[in-house]
Amino acid sequence: MSKNRTFWSKVSGLGMVAALIAAPARADEPLKVVGSFRVMEMAPLLTAAEAMPGLVTVSHGGIASLWPDAVETAATATGPKGTVADVAGNAETQALLQSVQHTDLRIILTVTEGNYRMMARRWSDIRNLADLKGKRIATSASTSAAYYLHKMLARADLTATDVTIVSFAPAQLKKGGDMLIDGGIDALALWEPEPERARQALGDNAIELFEFGAYRELYNLNATAATLADPVKRKQIVSYVRALLTSCHDATYRPARAQELIAKNTGYDFKLIEAAWPHHRWACNLPTDFADVLAEEEKWLAAQDKRPPRDRAQLARLIDPSILTEAQKQ
Repeated sequence: MSKNRTFWSKVSGLGMVAALIAAPARADEPLKVVGSFRVMEMAPLLTAAEAMPGLVTVSHGGIASLWPDAVETAATATGPKGTVADVAGNAETQALLQSVQHTDLRIILTVTEGNYRMMARRWSDIRNLADLKGKRIATSASTSAAYYLHKMLARADLTATDVTIVSFAPAQLKKGGDMLIDGGIDALALWEPEPERARQALGDNAIELFEFGAYRELYNLNATAATLADPVKRKQIVSYVRALLTSCHDATYRPARAQELIAKNTGYDFKLIEAAWPHHRWACNLPTDFADVLAEEEKWLAAQDKRPPRDRAQLARLIDPSILTEAQKQ
């Protein structure tokens, strides 16, 4: 069986139809990249695009921007209406959520691993995870932060019913930190730099709760099977991933430029971004345990959505290592 036939046999549903009828991309069209300008994890996406002037555009958005119907109608779509991205940065939670409907989703690279931590108030009589029982905890629902909170509570044999969860939208990230600083909540489960901002503001009143191995966010570069099947777009994506490999190296060993871009895009102070930087690992790889991570998280999401969870084999098909392999060879 040819390589092309092998590939098409793996593409199913709407993804295969879209791939068959989509017009080929023009070589002079830049690669359209989206990612949330509110998160630090997308730093390599910005610096890689900066190294490819005129060849790549980066816009604020999320994984829903990969599909025309989602861009037009989904509440989670944050990109310009009618604009469809070629690749999108988002945490694995959103990939799991979107792939229920969009089975043509492909995860092609883990750009960043976020090492989450909870920040709490000592004055709320919190010293360890068990002390969270009965407390008010802020997070953002249906996100990696909410799953992280679930995992942390489980470490103390607690569930969401044992605490009061105060939820806010991703567009209101500073609301979570402000509530903790002002005493409106007792603890915060969120991605950086809000935990660091709260820690600095609370001073001696801050206590950091961290459990090694409880959870790590996988912030990925995502595409659709149809886009990856387009020869022009595939070549562009491979080139961009090659630039990302360099960007991840720079974010690790000489991060100043990446920190500047993140400070500019998020609106946070440069020194705050610099202080929160060590809570990330700029990976640019595909973890060997990726399918296991997806399978475990899928159970939590499926229970929330009241649907049967997909098995590991189904979820493993969402991971496409071929782009990274091509980029590394080149």
